[in-house]
Amino acid sequence: MSSVHLSDIPRTISFRTALLFVGLFGFSFLALFGYIYWQTAGYLKTEADAGLYRQVDNRSRQSPELRESEIRKHARQDTDGRLPHSLFTASGEYIAGAIHTLPETKGFDKPAEFRWEKANDHHRPIRFMLHRLDDGNILLVAQDVHDIHEFNELLVNAMVSGGALLVVVGLFGAIALGYLARRRLDRFSQSIKVIVDGDLSQRLPIRGNHDDVDRVALVVNGMLDELERLMSEVKGVCDDIAHDLRTPLTRLIAGLERAQRRGLREEEYAASIDAAIHEAKGLLSTFRALLRISEIEDSARRSHFSEVDLNRIGADATELFEPSAEERGIRLTLLPAPAPTPVQGDAQLLFDATCNLLDNAIKFSPDNAQISVQVVAEGNHVGLRVSDNGPGIAEQEREAVLRRLYRSQASRNTPGNGLGLSMVAAVARLHDMTLTVSDAAPGCRVEMVTRG
Repeated sequence: MSSVHLSDIPRTISFRTALLFVGLFGFSFLALFGYIYWQTAGYLKTEADAGLYRQVDNRSRQSPELRESEIRKHARQDTDGRLPHSLFTASGEYIAGAIHTLPETKGFDKPAEFRWEKANDHHRPIRFMLHRLDDGNILLVAQDVHDIHEFNELLVNAMVSGGALLVVVGLFGAIALGYLARRRLDRFSQSIKVIVDGDLSQRLPIRGNHDDVDRVALVVNGMLDELERLMSEVKGVCDDIAHDLRTPLTRLIAGLERAQRRGLREEEYAASIDAAIHEAKGLLSTFRALLRISEIEDSARRSHFSEVDLNRIGADATELFEPSAEERGIRLTLLPAPAPTPVQGDAQLLFDATCNLLDNAIKFSPDNAQISVQVVAEGNHVGLRVSDNGPGIAEQEREAVLRRLYRSQASRNTPGNGLGLSMVAAVARLHDMTLTVSDAAPGCRVEMVTRG
């Protein structure tokens, strides 16, 4: 098996489909995490602002002396500066609190952020709000939002790392799918190449998981089965034509040559002409039968299908052959189904197929034999079965007798052209039926049953 090149993988449908899904999942992933980040960051910011408003409200209710005292006390207790409060004069001069410089802001009572440079620490992100008090002083309340920023960064990092992992895993998955698809296509290509080279017994590989490729392979394998059967029949027909048509053509030519060489009387010429006409009619009958089988196999009559009762078909065929059977003392019986057995089909073709089966049964059965025509109705399967107690057909010839013009050695001296069972097989295929030749112990059993 040929190796798969990396450059071949991007051209496979599986790889491109996998990339498409990676893109869709990546977009969905970013949209989901973006929404989570937006909602979480907004919630934390809103909660921080609500806390600032509560602190402003609490400080505003205090008296100026108590407010300044509480702010100084709070600055001594909040050593980490998590919730710093400060008090400034109307001109912005420092009075009390942890923050000694009034930060820039766009207005009062509006939350904002700045970087607080502490003496014993690095810059810390602070969310604050300024409020003008009744005595004209400026109140600053704030909250350290370093933890909130770290959490937001954690969400962003998780989103980035998760997205990168999704892309990497998706890309490797797409490559794996493309590789497997390419290998499978290579096996298909190799099988098809063998078939194109002439080996019609080769079939496309099937995994058995009933996926789309398996379904296509099953259809193609079915087509190859039919093609192999047709090619085998063509070869068999050529061989059988060489054997079976050579004899009547030889007799025809020999008779005409004899009539040409000899000075025959008028009645002898007439006899020679009659013999030649008889041989020619036999050949013409054979070719007509071949053309009819081809017409049936081309499904030219499928458009004329209608509901047909097999009980009626069996009864009509039995009635037609009863006189021929009685002449030889053969007992011909009909075993109808207890209920109507309708099928979609061509009544004339089904009748002709049944007649061919009965003709063969009567022709090859000994005198005083027994032949039965049974209408089969078993579950979803319906059809016709013709059985006799004659010599039967050898097991190794049961497939061959369905070929056109095939005649076994035992039937070489029996009138016919070897196309009866071929016509029956063509009618069965046209009606999606299975034609089976089996042993009736003794005799032969041929049944034509729907596949259900």
